[in-house]
Parts: sequence; C-alpha cells; structure tokens
Amino acid sequence: MTVEITGDELVHILRTPRDSCPSAGCVLLDCRPFLDFSLAHIRESRSVNWNSMLRRRSKSSVVALEWLIPDKSLLGRLRGAELSPVVVLDEGSRSLAELKPESVAKMLLAALQNEAQAQICFLRGGFEGFSGVYPELCYNSSGNHLSAVEPEPAATGRTTPAYDQGGPVELLPFLYLGSAIHSSRRETLAAAGITAVLNVSSTCPNAYEGEFQYLRLTVEDSLAADIRACFSTAIAFIDSVKQRGGRVLVHCQAGISRSATICLAYLMHAQRVKLDEAFDFVKQRRQVISPNLAFMGQLLQFETDVLCQG
Repeated sequence: MTVEITGDELVHILRTPRDSCPSAGCVLLDCRPFLDFSLAHIRESRSVNWNSMLRRRSKSSVVALEWLIPDKSLLGRLRGAELSPVVVLDEGSRSLAELKPESVAKMLLAALQNEAQAQICFLRGGFEGFSGVYPELCYNSSGNHLSAVEPEPAATGRTTPAYDQGGPVELLPFLYLGSAIHSSRRETLAAAGITAVLNVSSTCPNAYEGEFQYLRLTVEDSLAADIRACFSTAIAFIDSVKQRGGRVLVHCQAGISRSATICLAYLMHAQRVKLDEAFDFVKQRRQVISPNLAFMGQLLQFETDVLCQG
C-alpha cells in the first residue's frame, strides 16, 4: 500500500536521525525528466528514468524495477529492505488519483510494490509544491557555478581560448570534463578533488604519472575515428573510479569533441537518457562542447543500444 504524504511530513522524515530509523533511512525517487532533475531537485534525491524506446518494447503493464533504476547498488538496497521509507515524487501531482497509468510515477510505484521491501510513500504536490515551501532543502543550478565561460580581461593583450578558461566542469559528483590545460595544472586537479584522469588523445601528456590514476584512449578528432569502440572501456574506468570514492577528469586537447563524446556516452549509459537530454545537460555546464559529426552519429547508434536494454 502506498501512503500519501505532505511536504511537512517529508521534512519530518528527512530530519529524523538515521540512528532512530529501523532501516538505513529514507530515499527519494524523482520521476521528472533527467534534465529537469539536473537543474533542480530535492537534496539527496535520486533520478528515475524511463524512455520511449523501452516503453515500446514493454509487452505488459508491469515494468521491472531495474528498468527504472539504473543504479545497481540502489536497486539492491531497495530489494534488500535496507532503505525505508521510499518516497516517490513527480513534478506536481497533488494525489495518487491524478497519476496516469502510463506516467513514470505510476509505473515506479507499481514496481516498488512488487519488488521493494519498504514503506512506500507518494509526495503530494511533487517537486513544485515542495520547493516552493522548502527551497533551502533543494538544489538549484542557478545558485551553483555552471560552465558559462566568463570572458577574461584582455589587459595583457593575450587571451586564453574559451575552452581553457576557468576549470573543469562537474557533470556528476565523480565526473568532470575539461581540456588538456586543466589536466596539466596540479592545483586545478587538487581543487576539484580529482583522483584519476581519462586522457582521450594520442598527444596530450599524462602530466602526473604516479600521482593520479591514468587511462589513455588513443582517439583522433576525425570523421574516420571509431570512438564508439572506446565506450565500454571508458565507462568501466569511470565506474571503477566512482566505486572507489574517487573523481575522474575526462579530457582531450580542448574538451570540445572527443572527451565530450565520452562523457555523453557515460551519461547515456549510467542515467539511461537520450542523447539530446545528455547533450543539453553537458552543454549547460560546458558551453563549448561540439562533438564532430561522425561522433554524433556514433552516439546516436549507442543511444539505441542503451535505451533498448532490458
């Protein structure tokens, strides 16, 4: 049975000390589109994704929980009764009765009822209602640094290319995107907490061998390059850094084409989102990205593979 709760009740749950809970604590599952979630969400909430390709492949009204929650660790904890209550929210539905059968929230609630061992709750008013009353408990990208590259003063007569200005940008808490200049500055890497570097080039040096974990993917920024062949290796490397609690910088020469392509592929795989959603997400953080035409075509092919999984 799903229990409807108000924003005030959710705040009470969130502020209850974890040592007073019979489980490891509450988990919030946000059913809004990934891009909306990335721009603003309740702190500590997790994004749930569903896509049209997978929907067309589904032959029944019952959707498996693993199709909605790509994070295998979270999935295991939900099935293993480690997390409770589980709170589901959408953009602004005021009650369970408002949910359409094909909505992500409705499908998620059904999957949780079938597979999760937890008290299941639905947040009345969704993110819209909660954020209007409790903005201090929400993350909003407008209040955080994004990738808008500020023009630097030209007093010296020398200018730094836009792709080298500022520092690498955070795409996920463990994933950063930048240029070769960013990877060559020890203080820049230290400031971001970088522990590993994924070098997507044949010419950029691994500047601090022995201090950081490196992986080089030898790829040229050309229309003939098969960067898709590197996706599985890159994804496995990034995941391994994440699992160790580290942070990885993905870079090429300019952080525009090759490294951006790798980051887009990782986001599509890990978040199970379409290319256009991933592209908009990264573009907001690093405006200069522009994978070459061949790489975009390979990403579109990869999108079909990712979104048809299940």
